[in-house]
Amino acid sequence: MTATDAQVRIMMRERNKGRTQEQAAAKANMRSRKTVRKYERLGKLPSEQRKSREYRTRSDPFDEDWGETEGLLKNAPSLEAKTLFERLCEQHPGKYQEGQLRTFQRRVSAWRALNGSQLLTLEQVHQPGEVLQTDGTWMNELGITIEGQEFLHILIHSVLPYSNWEWGRVVQSESLLAIRMGIQSAVVRLGYIPRVHQTDNTTAATHKLGLASREKSLDERGFNDEYLQLMAHYGIEPRTIHVGNPNENGDIESANGAFKRAVKQHLLLRGSCDFENLATYEEFLWQIMEKRNALRSKRLADELAVMRPLNVEPWPQMREIQPRVNGAGLVRVGSNGYSVPSGLKGKRVKVRVYEWQIEVWYANQCVETLPRLTGNNRVHINYRHVIDTLLRKPGGFRNYRYRDELFPREVFRRAWENLDQRLPPRKADLVYLRILKLAARGLETDVAAALEDILSSRNAWDDQTVATSVQPQFAAHPCLSQQTVDLSEYDRLLHQEVCYDPA
Repeated sequence: MTATDAQVRIMMRERNKGRTQEQAAAKANMRSRKTVRKYERLGKLPSEQRKSREYRTRSDPFDEDWGETEGLLKNAPSLEAKTLFERLCEQHPGKYQEGQLRTFQRRVSAWRALNGSQLLTLEQVHQPGEVLQTDGTWMNELGITIEGQEFLHILIHSVLPYSNWEWGRVVQSESLLAIRMGIQSAVVRLGYIPRVHQTDNTTAATHKLGLASREKSLDERGFNDEYLQLMAHYGIEPRTIHVGNPNENGDIESANGAFKRAVKQHLLLRGSCDFENLATYEEFLWQIMEKRNALRSKRLADELAVMRPLNVEPWPQMREIQPRVNGAGLVRVGSNGYSVPSGLKGKRVKVRVYEWQIEVWYANQCVETLPRLTGNNRVHINYRHVIDTLLRKPGGFRNYRYRDELFPREVFRRAWENLDQRLPPRKADLVYLRILKLAARGLETDVAAALEDILSSRNAWDDQTVATSVQPQFAAHPCLSQQTVDLSEYDRLLHQEVCYDPA
């Protein structure tokens, strides 16, 4: 029976205490004192006596053809072992079997380890208060919903690598506005300013540039002017990682994964992934960050001791532009369009662009507040803005570019399809537009409910049927007899003297 290292150590300890060989063997659960005498004579543990095997127990089945495979690996190191094995089987039919693939993969893996070269992780020494790293990470994998609706969003996450202090904001895209909001929230929450702010090359800090810069490679690009203005406002030095080297942003990348795991655990404790609104969800995330940051207070104090206090007002959390409303009643914000009241056609308006919404101002009045669209070439059409024009030009409805935006609910689309099947095209369009006018003038929910009832009845109907359902006929006003007022009583009161007794 071969003894283990643990048994030999127990045996040696007992012998050092003056125990006999028999007693030491019994204590270490060894077979006999001969085993004790053996290891006393050797003076080594069992693991120290083993010799590594430097020979093969069987011949290498790929030895004859390995030279050709090695040449291919030298010329194209990214070739996969399975691809090379399939090539060997094609060139030598019947020589190799499918079950030898794993053996071949081990041979290729050993060759790569001995002959290949890989980039190593270079561990960095972080200086307190020097760098704030910011990155956007998608949170969709957590399955968050707002009032039961799927909520697709990004967390703009900021981390101090020295202390791992973190803060973040929920946004809908990794835009310049989002980056700006995330940085400012972190700086304001911290109350101090780091020397350097670091991002990667995929954020809006270097993404939305002028025409001259867009033609340059990522290595040659500079920073966005608006981003530089923000950095100058706080006195922070901007910095990006090298292209194709995400490991340089390793601290924030690691923090992204750790924070999402923490959020998932807190969601399990909460028992639900559904929130009332965005503010409630964001407050939930901030509470998690506060708990995590509480464990980092000591190292954070080292950072705050060398950082500059925040002594400037926050940069505005919106961008302001002044586009002109085009002939279609649309105002262009970036590459997306938004409808505005038709009276603003041809006017130059002021648009305040926030992360989640835009505000349209004219004559110092906010005339519209709309959800901000992300992506490119999208539109937000409010049917209330165009319905009067469509009623005057009903022929323009059927081929209207943004016709799909004129179905505010699915029941409206089904209603138009029903009309289109039963009535001539122009009549169907006109009836639907009149129904849309009812929704614009009253409550959309009432019209939608009326349409649901009408469509389920399968009877013939038109806009008058919907109007009757939405606006039931009230009883006529009662006729009142004309009242004659006698003013003589009032005249007599004016001439009457009244004597008041003093209290």
